Amino acid sequence: MLTGRFIATAVMIACIAVILWAQWRVTTNGVPLTPDGKPNYAAPTPKMPDGTTPDLSGVWNVEKQPCTEKTIECVEPIPVGFINIATGAAEEPPMTPWAEALVKQHRENSHIDDPNLRCLPHAPPRMWANFVTQKLVQTPNSLTILDEYMGQYREIFLDGRPLPKDPQPTFKGYSIGRWDGDALVVETIGIKGNWFDPQGHPLTERSRLTERIRRLSYGNLEVELTVDDAKAYTKPWTRTLKLLLALNTELVEFICNENEQDLQFIIDAGKAK
Repeated sequence: MLTGRFIATAVMIACIAVILWAQWRVTTNGVPLTPDGKPNYAAPTPKMPDGTTPDLSGVWNVEKQPCTEKTIECVEPIPVGFINIATGAAEEPPMTPWAEALVKQHRENSHIDDPNLRCLPHAPPRMWANFVTQKLVQTPNSLTILDEYMGQYREIFLDGRPLPKDPQPTFKGYSIGRWDGDALVVETIGIKGNWFDPQGHPLTERSRLTERIRRLSYGNLEVELTVDDAKAYTKPWTRTLKLLLALNTELVEFICNENEQDLQFIIDAGKAK
C-alpha cells in the first residue's frame, strides 16, 4: 500500500522525469580536459578576475545515491539528503519534544502537509538537496543562486552589509557572506517556517543557518550546513552536501503549479492508505 512519503516522492520523480529530457543542451566553454580528452573535474578551482577569490559560478547538481530499502522505494538514484536531510551526517537532527511530535505528524500526513506538493518555495537546505539543477552566478558583491524548481532565486550579499535587525520572514531568508580562505561563509536568518525534507524535519523562524561553501576543484562543490534552531533542535547540528558541475546544459523553466492536477489524487490516495 502506498505511503504518503512514497506518493510524494513518486510524484516528484515523475515531474523531474518530464523536464529532464527537455533540458537545454549547450556547450560549456573552457572545460579543462584530461589527456584522453574527457572533462577534468579534478582540475584547479577557477578564480574570479582578481586571481585569488574562488569562482563558484556554474550549473550544479547534488550528488545522487542508489535506491535502497533503507532510503525509500524509488526507481532511480535520488539526491543525497532529499528524503532525509541527515543522510550521511554523523547523527540524526537532535530534535526537541516539540519537533519530534511535529515530525511524527508530518510523516503521517505528508501526502497533504508537504509544502513541496503545494508548489511552495523550498527553504535553503532543501534547495541544495533537490532533484533539479541550480545555477550559481557570482560577482564581487553577491552570489545569486537560481533554482530550476519554480524559478526560485536566492541572493547572498558580499558587500559588507549587516543582517537585518527584525526581518519579515521569507522563504529564503536574508543572507550575507564573507570569505574565510577558500570558503564562502554564509549567515542566514529570517526564514519562514518550512520543511527540510519530505520527512518533515522543521525549520522555524528562530533558525540561523551557517553555510561554508567551497569549490574543491573545477567540478566539485561542497556545502557544509549548520542549523542553529533552539525551538526545533536541542543543539546546533551540521551536515555536508556535495554537488557536481553539470556540463553542456542550462536551467529550463519548471513551474510545478502550471496546470496542476495531481494534488487531489494524492490526497485521495493518502486517505485510502
